[in-house]
Amino acid sequence: MDFPLYAPAEEHDLLRETVRALADEKIAPHAAAADETGEFPWEVYKALVASDLHAVHVPEVYGGAGADALAAVIVIEEVARACASSSLIPAVNKLGTVPLLLSASEEVKRRYLEPVARGEAMFSYALSEPEAGSDAAAMKTRAVRDGDDYVLNGVKMWITNAGVSDYYTLMAVTDPAAGARGISAFVVEKADPGVSFGPKERKLGIKGSPTRQVILQDVRIPAWRMIGEPGTGFKTALATLDHTRVTIAAQALGIAQGALDYAIGYVKERRQFGKPVADFQGVQFMLADMAMKLEAARQLTYHAAAKSELAMHGKPQKDLTFLSSAAKCAASDAAMDITTDAVQLLGGYGYTQDFPVERMMRDAKITQIYEGTNQIQRMVMARQLLK
Repeated sequence: MDFPLYAPAEEHDLLRETVRALADEKIAPHAAAADETGEFPWEVYKALVASDLHAVHVPEVYGGAGADALAAVIVIEEVARACASSSLIPAVNKLGTVPLLLSASEEVKRRYLEPVARGEAMFSYALSEPEAGSDAAAMKTRAVRDGDDYVLNGVKMWITNAGVSDYYTLMAVTDPAAGARGISAFVVEKADPGVSFGPKERKLGIKGSPTRQVILQDVRIPAWRMIGEPGTGFKTALATLDHTRVTIAAQALGIAQGALDYAIGYVKERRQFGKPVADFQGVQFMLADMAMKLEAARQLTYHAAAKSELAMHGKPQKDLTFLSSAAKCAASDAAMDITTDAVQLLGGYGYTQDFPVERMMRDAKITQIYEGTNQIQRMVMARQLLK
């Protein structure tokens, strides 16, 4: 019996080689500087656009590469292996545009996906608020209908790539009496009068990706910019996260792989007591555990990506919500463990900025927090198991 191997296709392996070569040549050399200066890595963005790797998930009909969900995971993973901040370019472009792919009119899709596909604009996602983080349905941002327009007022918080992205998928309350069913989704443009941004947050990691408030003061936008029907915004937001938690898992895998690779290289070279540190069994056991956790998380993530791809093409996957939460949670917890162990394996050197593993450890932490904390992921998983 010819049993098909449970593995990515040859095209996926070739894509990985392409992205890794680009990451080693054009992204890794800028990673420490992006972390040091906190500046958005525009050179990396240009390199990703030149190779059509900045938003591979956009369908061909809108001028994109039309890559599947596993291909998007591999791109993010390989970029994150070199620089976590840079991996937020393809990851957040996907996060911002999935709501359009799921729910928007054809007019909105064409208007906003085509410039993203061409590399002329980036897309961010604006759900959280100062008082509505894990409890996103408690948002206060309002959108009030006025003739053919909506007028938006409020503050969105923790918005990744705010200020550098031209477009924002933004959730706002259109019917305050209806709770979560009174939330609608809109496309807001950076250039819209009344849109401004708070100062850049001073963060532990992912410093090359700006995180800022998006402030809306009497922002008037045409009603056709609503994504889907009125009141469907929160449903769209939750459906989006089923797909994009997988991309955060991918980011975590990449950060962890970068740290593991560096630690392996280091312990082979570093000598103590007259032999390479890699010869000590205590060190070998640490490496084995790191690689085992990473591979387990990777297989779960790829499985979730396959389910995401089927769901995106109209074949509902009843376990996608569970699997995407499990992948995000497992991969980010693994990344935190692995990067912490990588710092340990380098000893005193691991604690210095002369070596990349301390940056990777700082970058890994956010993957346990954003797109739903890992405590929320465990609630989501339990709810799926018990329903």
